[in-house]
Amino acid sequence: TGEDTLSLHDALPIFAKLLKFPLDDFQEESCRAIARGSGVLVAAPTGAGKTVIGEFAIHLALQRGQKVFYTTPIKALSNQKYQELCDRYGESRVGILTGDNNTNADAQIVVMTTEVLRNMIYANSDSLINLDFVIMDEVHYLADRFRGAVWEEVILHLPNDVRIVSLSATVSNAEEFGAWLDEVRGDTAIIVSETRPVPLNQHVLFGDDLIELFDATGSRVNPELVQKHSNKLRAPSYRPQRGRRGYQGLDRNQARIPKVTKAEIIEILDDEDLLPAIFFIFSRAACDTAVRACIQAGVRLTTSEERDEIRRVVEEKCYNIADEDLDTLGYFDWLSALERGVAAHHAGMLPAFKEVVEELFLRKLVKVVFATETLSLGINMPAKSVVLEKLVKWNGETHADVTPGEYTQLTGRAGRRGIDGEGHSLIQWSNNLDPQTVSNL
Repeated sequence: TGEDTLSLHDALPIFAKLLKFPLDDFQEESCRAIARGSGVLVAAPTGAGKTVIGEFAIHLALQRGQKVFYTTPIKALSNQKYQELCDRYGESRVGILTGDNNTNADAQIVVMTTEVLRNMIYANSDSLINLDFVIMDEVHYLADRFRGAVWEEVILHLPNDVRIVSLSATVSNAEEFGAWLDEVRGDTAIIVSETRPVPLNQHVLFGDDLIELFDATGSRVNPELVQKHSNKLRAPSYRPQRGRRGYQGLDRNQARIPKVTKAEIIEILDDEDLLPAIFFIFSRAACDTAVRACIQAGVRLTTSEERDEIRRVVEEKCYNIADEDLDTLGYFDWLSALERGVAAHHAGMLPAFKEVVEELFLRKLVKVVFATETLSLGINMPAKSVVLEKLVKWNGETHADVTPGEYTQLTGRAGRRGIDGEGHSLIQWSNNLDPQTVSNL
């Protein structure tokens, strides 16, 4: 009714007052589209504040006395979003369904993985009654070769009166995707923003030399990088000299472009005031190995006061783990690394350990995290810098080049809104990289 529409439009200024930052143009446009009854597809850079739009949909659903589902692709993101919503609305109004954690399933706001919602639809669950919105975070997963069909099934089979709020950092064909949503779901507004709140500077770590990927115009690959790369490749007898941080060099049978250790990269980042940093490594075992290597190299990034605070947080969060299990879980090595300001973060870790790492990193007590790419999927762990040790990853079938969308997703962690003036991405250079190809990426 007209009265309902009026109250919904009134909801936006009320909601805006709850936020730490004023609404950006794309956020306001998206919220207005939702308030007038449209679904939305929002494509904006990581860190731009897309989740605010989902939170406005929650605000509206609660005002109308209806339910809202918030779907994510991974359990870690579901857990984090659940905690955020509990903090805002109270535990009695929020539930979570991930398979591992099934709490308060009949709540007004329920966070879940996309597969759980798909199963609900096929079971014709009563939970779908009075459902106002479904917020689909990281909706670009629709393109995933293994799991994308789940997103498509949800979009196609949700009841017609449920509006979908689709959020993505990396939809390159937003207009085409939005037109399909409009066709299968009805009125869908497409809102695209290409503005990062915190600008991103792209760097290359060439041996132990930190140089820019682009020239001063920002549109052309840095001639210094092209020259350095071609000089190394043209020198069959190249023998690296001792670097500014004591690099000893390699023999002729090894790579001509020397790769410095993780500990040396951390020293470079610390010298350049580029910490805290996330190193993306596409292997759980390699993340753990990197942490051990840092401990062996004597990396220590924390003060005595920070170490005391880290130990206090760990003991508070892990008090319920039995003493006899601590050694089996690798607790003491994990704690030792944390106290040095270094940690791993991947799906093979105990959930309690991952949550501690997330909290300590957010509080700037842990300065370096070695993570698999799941950390790039919306988990709230922004850093000043992101380091990529390679631009090739296992995609489930073969080793393939990182795509522009994946690169955007990974480097999107760099730059903390309200804290950093700019974010920084660093690519660790190697012989098989081509400067022009990397700049195109």
